[in-house]
Amino acid sequence: MNIKQAKQEIANTLKAYLTRDELGNYLIPAVRQRPVLLMGPPGIGKTQIMEQIAAEEGVGLVSYTITHHTRQSAIGLPFIEKRTYGGEEFSVTEYTMSEILASVYQLMEKTGLKEGILFLDEINCVSETLAPMMLQFLQCKTFGNQRLPEGWLIVAAGNPPEYNKSVRDFDVVTLDRVKRIDVEDDFSVWKEYAYRKGLHGAVISYLDIKKENFYRVETTVDGLQFATARGWEDLSELIIAYEKLGLRVDREVVGQYIQLPRVAKDFANYLELYYKYQRTYHVEDILTGTWQNITMLELREAPFDEKLSVMGLLLSRLAEAARETRRQDELTTALHGALRDFKGKIADAGPQAVLGQLIWQRQEKLKRAKEAGQMDKETRDLGLREINALEGYRQHLAKEEITASGEAMEAVRGWFGGEVEKRRTLAAESSARFDNAFRFLEQTFGQSQELVIFVTEITSGHDTSWFVENFGCDAYFRHNKELLFDDTRRRIQEDIAAARAAQQEENSHE
Repeated sequence: MNIKQAKQEIANTLKAYLTRDELGNYLIPAVRQRPVLLMGPPGIGKTQIMEQIAAEEGVGLVSYTITHHTRQSAIGLPFIEKRTYGGEEFSVTEYTMSEILASVYQLMEKTGLKEGILFLDEINCVSETLAPMMLQFLQCKTFGNQRLPEGWLIVAAGNPPEYNKSVRDFDVVTLDRVKRIDVEDDFSVWKEYAYRKGLHGAVISYLDIKKENFYRVETTVDGLQFATARGWEDLSELIIAYEKLGLRVDREVVGQYIQLPRVAKDFANYLELYYKYQRTYHVEDILTGTWQNITMLELREAPFDEKLSVMGLLLSRLAEAARETRRQDELTTALHGALRDFKGKIADAGPQAVLGQLIWQRQEKLKRAKEAGQMDKETRDLGLREINALEGYRQHLAKEEITASGEAMEAVRGWFGGEVEKRRTLAAESSARFDNAFRFLEQTFGQSQELVIFVTEITSGHDTSWFVENFGCDAYFRHNKELLFDDTRRRIQEDIAAARAAQQEENSHE
C-alpha cells in the first residue's frame, strides 16, 4: 500500500486498540495488541505520518531512531538489590528503567496524555547486542522486567534489505507477533503531500513530467546511487531559501541531495529552463492580466513539456497566493475565538490581564503540543502568529493608556477588523489571479487537454482546492462541470459497450 493508506491503517489500528468495552477494559486485550511493523523504502514519510496521526488522534508520540541506542540505554543499567527468600538474604541483579520507557512515562507526566504511539525507526538495523532486546520488546512489550504502559501502540519502521546492507531478518516467531504493513513509494500520494507543504514548483512540475525519477535506488560500479522523496523535499526547501538569498542552485548543489548523477543533472537543467520560462512567459504579467499576444503565440507553439512547465509555474504562483489567503483566514478565525474570550472576561479582570491570560494559555497549548510530539510546522506557525497578534493588541492598549473595558473592546475590535480586511484583500487578489490564469489558458489553448490538466491540478492542490471551495472561481466550476459531464458520458458509453458485448456472448452460447 502507499504511505497515505498506511497512515489510515495505523490510525484505525490505534482507534481499535484504544476502544474500551462497557466495563472500561480495552476491547482488544493488551496481549493481543500487536505492534505495527512498517516496512518500506527510506525517505517516503514514515516518520511524518506518525506526527500527523498523533496530532489528529490527540495522543502522545515518543520517537526514537533505535540505531542510536546501546543495549544499556535500551534495557537499563544493572545494579545489585538485596532480597530475602526463605529467611535468607540474597544479592539480586536488577536494572534501572530503560531510557525509551522512561521517555514514555515522562511524556505522560508532562502532558497528562495516558495513551500514545511509541515509534521506533530503523528497527531492523540494530546492533548485534541490541537485537535480542528489540525482538523481546516487539514480542512482549518489555525491556528486561519493565513493561510499556497500556494504551501505547508500538510502531516499528524498517527498510527492506535492498536499501540497507546492515538490516537483519526477523524470525517467524517475531513476525507472527506483529502486524506487518509493507509500504511502496507512490508519486501521486507524495504529490498531494508536496502541494500541501508548499514544495517548490520546479520540483513538483519536474517530477510530474519525469515520474520515473521520483524514487530510484541503483547499485553501480561507483556504489549505491539514489533519488528519494526525502531528498526531493529537502532540495525544495534549499531552493526556496536560495531564491530568497539570491543564490543559484547548480548541478553540484542538486547532486548533494539527489545522489543519482544523471537525475541530478537532468533536474539542474530543468531548473534552468524553469527560470527561463518564468522570464520568457512573464508569469506575473499573466496573473495580473497584462500579458502580450506574443506570449500566447509562443506558448501555443511550444513543445508539450514546455507547456506543462509553464502551467506548473502558474499553478505554483496560484498555490502561493491561495496559501497566503488560507493562512490569513486561519489566523482571523483563531483571533475571532480569542476576541470572544476577551469580550466575556474583560469586565471582571481588565483588558491587560485578560490579554495576558489569553497569551499564556496559547503559549501553554503550543508547549504541550510540542512535548506530546504533536507539533507540525503549520500548527506552530499559526499559534505563534496568534500569540504575536494578541501581544500586539496588549502593547497598543498599554501605549495608548486604554484601561476602560468598553474603550479597550472597541480598540481591539478595530485592530481585528484590520486582519479581516487583510483577508478580504488577499482573497480578492487571489481570485483575480485565478480568473486571469484561466482566461490566458482559454485564449491560448481553447478547450484542450491543457485546460483539463490545469483543472485537475487545481483540484489536486491542497491550497488551490481550498481557495476554490471557500471563495469560488467561475471558470474552474465551468470547466470542472464539463470534465464531469465528459467523464460521466465516457463511463455510460463504456457500460453500454460492455452490456452489448455481454449480450453478444450470451447469444453466441445460445
